[in-house]
Amino acid sequence: MSPLHRRDFVARLAGLATAATLPSWLTACRSLARDGSRPHIVLIMCDDLGFGDVGFTGATAYVTPHIDRIAREGVVLTQSYSSAPVCSPTRVALMTGRYPQREACGLQEPLTTHPIGLAPTPATLPRLLKDAGYHTALVGKWHLGSMPEFHPRRHGFDEFFGFLGAAADFVSWQDTEHKALLFQDGETVVEPSGYMTDALTSRAVRVIEATREQPLFLSLQYNAPHWPWQSPGDPAYPDSMRASDGGSPETFSGMMRSLDDGVGQVLAALDASGMARDTLVVFTSDNGGERFSHMGPFSHAKMTVGEGGIRVATAVRWPSRVAAGTRSAQVCTTADLTATFLALAGTGSPRPLDGIDLRPALLGGAPQSRELFWRVTQRRQQKAVRRGDLKFVVNEAGEFLYDLSDDPGETRDLTAARRVELESLRTSLNAWEHEMLSPAPLEARYR
Repeated sequence: MSPLHRRDFVARLAGLATAATLPSWLTACRSLARDGSRPHIVLIMCDDLGFGDVGFTGATAYVTPHIDRIAREGVVLTQSYSSAPVCSPTRVALMTGRYPQREACGLQEPLTTHPIGLAPTPATLPRLLKDAGYHTALVGKWHLGSMPEFHPRRHGFDEFFGFLGAAADFVSWQDTEHKALLFQDGETVVEPSGYMTDALTSRAVRVIEATREQPLFLSLQYNAPHWPWQSPGDPAYPDSMRASDGGSPETFSGMMRSLDDGVGQVLAALDASGMARDTLVVFTSDNGGERFSHMGPFSHAKMTVGEGGIRVATAVRWPSRVAAGTRSAQVCTTADLTATFLALAGTGSPRPLDGIDLRPALLGGAPQSRELFWRVTQRRQQKAVRRGDLKFVVNEAGEFLYDLSDDPGETRDLTAARRVELESLRTSLNAWEHEMLSPAPLEARYR
């Protein structure tokens, strides 16, 4: 077994019993006292959110008080990455806990109209959590296959309210790729009503408010602030729907305010239901931003392995366990969320995980050393490895070595000055690629 596979993928949760006094029967039914161990899990994943697009990472053009509340009342993961710089591969990593380049589903690149998707066997995250006793709900974006055999319900989601493709008009709810109404409630196409961010929020709140005795796993996959560039009150796009069409910084600000309001409603629903104390809330993004986004101190953007394409703003709140107002420098990625959720549920995976359990980092432990890898052929082939503060990048322009501790913008190439580290990282990257599937061929580079 390779070093990349030496993961404990059957980690068990222990010692998390609560002594909280329960004020009502409803709260009692929903509390950690159901089995003494497992929290509710609410994952809020944004789409194309730049690292600097929220208040706790430096946004100034607008305010995000509700998103910032998660950071203020929990832990900020300052070295958090998406598993890919584009949509579908990151979602593969979330569903499997593995590098997307391992999976023979053809989703190393963002999926469009191709008749492929992520198969529900071996069991993916929602099925594993469902089998462990969780009620599972997906609200928002799927982007892992539009054919019936790849549907979220096949993967173990008890509920699905969202769209299957890459993006949708926020007003008409029309799929940007198919130019048709493909928004679904369960497996039934539904008519649009209102601004989509608001509709996703309303459904997420309904999921939280529903009375049940099971722990809850809610995956709230907002499409904001992905294009089309539309804020509340804007009209639907009549024809073209491209990232380069329309929009303005003011439009983007409106999209972000709506997103923040939605997060606030979700947090309020957790408070009102008595679930907040025993709920792990994760706020993150599927990759970096584009066009109107701010990447903070980082260079490059979505679709690149530069820090601006893969570094994501991430905060985690769990009032009964995680200390408020803390920060962790643990280098982590999307696949680690999968490993952590499975550990919290007290279950494992049918396949070796690349992700690690982040509970030690969330609870104040020292960061553990590791290597992370990325590869994308979107527009051009790029790949990278990070070990410690060093990051080795290979792209069409050549090879580059950066020390992120004092050069987060990746402006100073150290390949000539640090030959020994360069060779070691090159060897690691080559070994990782040898374990992965071959890169997607040029003709499979989806838009």
